[in-house]
Amino acid sequence: MKPMKLRNTLLGLLAGATILAGAGIAQAADITLKVSHYLPPSHGFQKDFLESWGKELSEKTNGKVEVEIYDATSAFGKIDRQADQVRAGVMDMAVGLNGIPRDRYPAASIIELPFLVKYADSGSETLWTLYKEGLLGSDYNDFKLLALFTHPGGLIHTLDNPVRSLDDLKGLRLRTPSPAISAMLESFGASPVGLPPSAIYENLQKGNIEGLVATWDLVNAVKANELLKYHTDAAAYTAGFYFVMNQKKYDSLPDDVRAAIDEISGDVLVGKFGDWWTKWEAVGKANAEQHGNEIITIDDATRAKWQEASQPMIKEYLAGLKEKGVSDPDAIYKRAQELIAEFDAKYHAGDK
Repeated sequence: MKPMKLRNTLLGLLAGATILAGAGIAQAADITLKVSHYLPPSHGFQKDFLESWGKELSEKTNGKVEVEIYDATSAFGKIDRQADQVRAGVMDMAVGLNGIPRDRYPAASIIELPFLVKYADSGSETLWTLYKEGLLGSDYNDFKLLALFTHPGGLIHTLDNPVRSLDDLKGLRLRTPSPAISAMLESFGASPVGLPPSAIYENLQKGNIEGLVATWDLVNAVKANELLKYHTDAAAYTAGFYFVMNQKKYDSLPDDVRAAIDEISGDVLVGKFGDWWTKWEAVGKANAEQHGNEIITIDDATRAKWQEASQPMIKEYLAGLKEKGVSDPDAIYKRAQELIAEFDAKYHAGDK
């Protein structure tokens, strides 16, 4: 009798374990979506943006969906492959930089023209509105577009040559993130050098470049403040970013999952980037100050002169976009200026 009781007890325990295991499986996500980006896992793109977006998607689908993130340290973190990986279905989603590879999104590049964007919220809302109004043409036709955004007006960071005037830019080899910004630098006499973020530190260290145009956030992310000595804040430019999804993957998802993705993307998501960039920039600037670097602030009057000096370059750039198939780049630029003014008045009326 005792062996039979033991057997029954063991069978009961095994049955209970099976039930618990089955419950665990039932609670596991039914759908896994893979998203990649090109920055370190500690960056705000992952910690504040993608992780929170993934968590919100999981909550809204009652755990049906989980999001796996692949950062720059993974095989899927190459900056120039983000959109292509999504198009091919290797990744379901990706966050990437519009300017790399160059000329991929010519209409959207208009947001990057010199001295147009000063604030991340205004820039992001403007770029997203241009898309919603149909002014970006076929730039993102291959994808389910989840968001477009920009960073705040970027700085000019240098090793040994402080930039206090446009003349100081002449001859400097500076890392550039996009064709529009390259055109700006060339018009001011600098030599733009295209490099992914991962190559910035090494090229600064070796003297292959003498500085870069970037946000406080990026120079901090790549630890460039250890080498840089000067930071010129002229809000001279911005860069545009995309958050895209494979269209076939999106279409294949259940209705409730698609609805959840739509609910937490688009207008709602774009509206968050202003606060996120404010947070990220503050950290990068504080890091530069901790290193004892000099911060040079260009006043509004001088910035206006720099902006005026960039007008021939802007005109030439817009003409070049027409040759790349953008139907009316001048109209897009004019609309971008109008939208920036509207959003600046809405969000920054009290700013000096």
